[in-house]
Amino acid sequence: MNVPRWISPWALSRRGILGMNERNCGYILRYNQREKFPLVDNKLKTKLITRQAGLEAPKLLHVISNQTEIERIGDTLAEQDSFVIKPAQGSGGKGILVVTGRANDRFLKSSGAELKLIDIKRHLSNTLSGLHSLGGKPDVAIIETLIVGNPALAEHSYEGVPDIRLIVFQGYPVMGMLRLATRASDGKANLHQGAIGVGLNIDNGAGIAAVQYNRPVDHHPDTGTAITAIQVPQWMDLLTLASRCYEVTGLGYLGCDIVLDRERGPLLLELNARPGLSIQLANNAGLLPRLRLIESRPGFFQSVDERIAFARQHFGVVTASTSHA
Repeated sequence: MNVPRWISPWALSRRGILGMNERNCGYILRYNQREKFPLVDNKLKTKLITRQAGLEAPKLLHVISNQTEIERIGDTLAEQDSFVIKPAQGSGGKGILVVTGRANDRFLKSSGAELKLIDIKRHLSNTLSGLHSLGGKPDVAIIETLIVGNPALAEHSYEGVPDIRLIVFQGYPVMGMLRLATRASDGKANLHQGAIGVGLNIDNGAGIAAVQYNRPVDHHPDTGTAITAIQVPQWMDLLTLASRCYEVTGLGYLGCDIVLDRERGPLLLELNARPGLSIQLANNAGLLPRLRLIESRPGFFQSVDERIAFARQHFGVVTASTSHA
């Protein structure tokens, strides 16, 4: 986490901020078995294990793994007006191509830009060659259905579909953040590019604080939305989806990225065994007290519902303007 200069070391300690070294040694290495990392580092493997477990996610349309399939991509996509192409081993949003519609023989992006079939083929070829993958390793391309964002959240974001990051420790959802695209982030929910991170009350999904470029903000710069006016719908469903990922992956310290689809509700986008730390700035709170509370328990609750109830009771933020979801 890049700590802003306006936060003193004393303030970091007082808030129980989890640093990178402690995260890596005390939580990732301790609670995440290395042999399980490929389950979340590879989006195709993630999709297969979560689908087998019955977790809701964007529908997998096709997997492109060789050049021969690229040559036939026109026929493969003949009946798809909209879709998303992702590298299976990409990170940070690299290599994701979103097609929102068609105009004759052209593919349309959300910005209105047009792509020819040759552009789609080139993008797929680059993906297979490892241009967008971690370490430049040869990769495969995943083609998924396009997510249509829930209007209740989409109105707060600039163009792009917002997503929710939940940190799950030993199956307990301990901290949440809504990522909203801005004009500065070019419609992408990427904090490093200027998106807004909104800290969420773990009890009910209400906005409690926010940062942009690691500095506090109280309104969205483009939509004008007040952060405290934000309320994530279907919050209990989101907590349940994230909490279930613990049993599915066996990873004790996990970042779960979820989107709210207009028709299908919460959908799991991807999982991360090394989730970033900026979520603490967005919440104006540290992870350490929450993690240590769970570690101090003599035993863990076994059911998802019990873990969620514990998290809501102990990690919820009491405010005058919010009530239980």
